[in-house]
Amino acid sequence: MYKIALAAATDIDGITALLQANSPARGGSLTGDFPRDQVAKMTLAGAPVIVAYRDDHVVGVLFSSAKDNPSSPPSVRAMLAAWPGAADAYVYGPACIAASERGRGLLPKLYAALQQHHPGREAILFIRRDNTASLRAHERLGMREVAGFVLDGAAYAVLSDRKD
Repeated sequence: MYKIALAAATDIDGITALLQANSPARGGSLTGDFPRDQVAKMTLAGAPVIVAYRDDHVVGVLFSSAKDNPSSPPSVRAMLAAWPGAADAYVYGPACIAASERGRGLLPKLYAALQQHHPGREAILFIRRDNTASLRAHERLGMREVAGFVLDGAAYAVLSDRKD
């Protein structure tokens, strides 16, 4: 049903469209807006980015990045201040699933593909506390809340997939 692969430069327009369709300006729950140039930088930065296609359309994406990325946004810096994780941990996210695909098991497929590129390493992510659907979806992946922070008046949960 889905084609899942590492994202490439040819995926940038589809990823941008998906992220922008789920931006706060359009009622989505992503943190921040994602202009094409930012998406291109995130996609081509060198850390694995997993993309899912259905019928030749991007319907899911899961980013990862290094903890020490100097261009990390304030939200990632706040997350890492609250929970730095293991020395070799990585930043998980953002994750975005098209509305048409939610509840169909795509997030676990993206996460499993990402884990193949970060074997045995801790994933650290944040989710707005009012995004209960995403919090539940990530708990089903085995992630647990380890910390929290407030940024620009919004409360966030920090989650980790560390098993200890």
